[in-house]
Amino acid sequence: MDGQRMRSPLGRARGLGSAREGVEHWWMQRVTAVALIPLTLWFAASLIALTGSDYNAFIAWLKAPFVAILMVLLLIALFHHTALGLPVIVEDYVHSDQAKIPTVVAIRLVCFALVVVGIFATVRIAFGD
Repeated sequence: MDGQRMRSPLGRARGLGSAREGVEHWWMQRVTAVALIPLTLWFAASLIALTGSDYNAFIAWLKAPFVAILMVLLLIALFHHTALGLPVIVEDYVHSDQAKIPTVVAIRLVCFALVVVGIFATVRIAFGD
């Protein structure tokens, strides 16, 4: 079927149409949300179990390979979920393109920087010295 016939006259004139990313974005938001449920519960339970422990106990806990892997997975899921969700909020509620585009770019850069720093710190603690 001809794609041009399915568009409105204004859509045909502008040449605009679906970017074909909506479904993937929606699914990735749901997948990261579902992944965050057990990871967040694990992290919260671990922090509660470590309450009253000193710095060395926390470092010893994070040096366990399984814990380090779960921490990296938590960081990836958390910041990917954030990088997917916050720009949508900005796109929906910020109406000025002059503010919207730099804000979305800043959100993505900050999320990327935070996940890189978090993973680097976790790997350095877990597998360093």
